[in-house]
Amino acid sequence: MAQPHRPRKRFGQHFLHDRQVIDRLARTIAPRAADRLLEIGPGEGVLTRPLLASGASVTVVELDRDLASTLFERLGQPPGLHIIQADILKVDLSTLTAEGPLRVVGNLPYNISTPILFHLFEHLPAIVDMHFMLQKEVVDRLVAAPGSGDYGRLSVMAGFYCDMDWLFDVPPGAFRPPPRVMSAIVRLKPKHLSESELALRPALEQVVRHAFGQRRKTLRNSLRPVLDEDAIVAAGIDPGLRAERLGLDEFLRLAERVRD
Repeated sequence: MAQPHRPRKRFGQHFLHDRQVIDRLARTIAPRAADRLLEIGPGEGVLTRPLLASGASVTVVELDRDLASTLFERLGQPPGLHIIQADILKVDLSTLTAEGPLRVVGNLPYNISTPILFHLFEHLPAIVDMHFMLQKEVVDRLVAAPGSGDYGRLSVMAGFYCDMDWLFDVPPGAFRPPPRVMSAIVRLKPKHLSESELALRPALEQVVRHAFGQRRKTLRNSLRPVLDEDAIVAAGIDPGLRAERLGLDEFLRLAERVRD
């Protein structure tokens, strides 16, 4: 039996060990034999094992060289496992999606979870769905509705790309070592965006960045570098509102004004 891996602080490693949580997550993902799965940060392979048991093909991306080099033996040399030792942010995902649609899962390093999400957003046409373990604070921001304290730039931009659902919380004790924060599982289902919608993305990013850059300011002030008050009114939006009061549709209308 393989020895437990010593968690490395520089990689932000917290290994899931709670069997009930592992089983619940595997049931939630519900892998099938025909699936092609990409697992980010498999660690000791506790989730990889039930994913492989479904008969699915599983490609894992692991940054830690020691974990990557021992995972094949740790899991009993399964034929459906493919291991990439790399930083997921440096992996050309198009080489993986070229063979067919992917389902993506992972216990993402909390310190770089947002950059990983946006790295994946660039390849959404080839992604079926994504299930992630994240810091609960990040999940709260992802699924936040307009008007809530958690609603912000991440909520709007992630909502442009995906429909998102909080699934369940995971306490610190489910990990070794326990993190200092609560975790949560979130499902992201990519939207089928048209070419015209995708063309709005640069303008949307610009509007959202300015709108939430100084979130206590009204739109007439925060958006001044990109839109004047008349343009905001022409988009059917009150310039006296603050950014957290606007939904995605309103931000898209503002983005159309920036693009024009």
